[in-house]
Amino acid sequence: MTALRKNKETTHEIELAGQLALLDLSGGLYLPAHDALLVADLHFEKGSSFARRGMMLPPYDTRETLSALSDVVSRFDPRVVIALGDSFHDIGGPDRLGDEERATLSGIQAGREWIWVTGNHDRILPDSIGGQVVEEMNLGSLTLRHEPEAGEQAEIAGHLHPVGKVVMRGRATRRRCFLTDGKRCVMPALGAYAGGLNACDAAFKPLFPKGFTAHLIGTERIFAIAKSMLCRD
Repeated sequence: MTALRKNKETTHEIELAGQLALLDLSGGLYLPAHDALLVADLHFEKGSSFARRGMMLPPYDTRETLSALSDVVSRFDPRVVIALGDSFHDIGGPDRLGDEERATLSGIQAGREWIWVTGNHDRILPDSIGGQVVEEMNLGSLTLRHEPEAGEQAEIAGHLHPVGKVVMRGRATRRRCFLTDGKRCVMPALGAYAGGLNACDAAFKPLFPKGFTAHLIGTERIFAIAKSMLCRD
């Protein structure tokens, strides 16, 4: 059974720069032509980073993020996983990984190619985390990088952690989302403590001068919402 058929209930199909892409409820994106699963902004060890500065948060974010990552990797069983930057919240994050979390990560990586794209939080990554480290890369018609570049780009990027807010029947809903104009896609953050930036923020305007569709991640399905239907915070 193909990954496309097996994960039909949790995915939403779009075309991206001429390629089929599956947007997943986890916040991951699967490219069937390359058997590649993309995730963005894991921000491992954000909790411990904040604790070092006296801001005490429950220290379970890495464990929770690894659980979500393990689930989506298990479902797609891809040939390659590509993490699009800010996989660790700071340069010291890999050294703060606990033994259990390190073993979990190694287990997820086993038997497949693993590529870390560097981000603004983790421009340097050690060999100890496994896999290959790159600044950006290409998959067919698409460039994969952490920070989206202004102008017309056929790219998949992260960095901005988009969330969409809609009000229906007097009730507001705010959800992580994928933003795309059919050529570029900005992915949501998968990290448990990553937070999000409203898709109506001015930061997205240079990336999508002609508008975009927001694919909001619901509990059981993904909803395609026009930009005109989104609300500011």
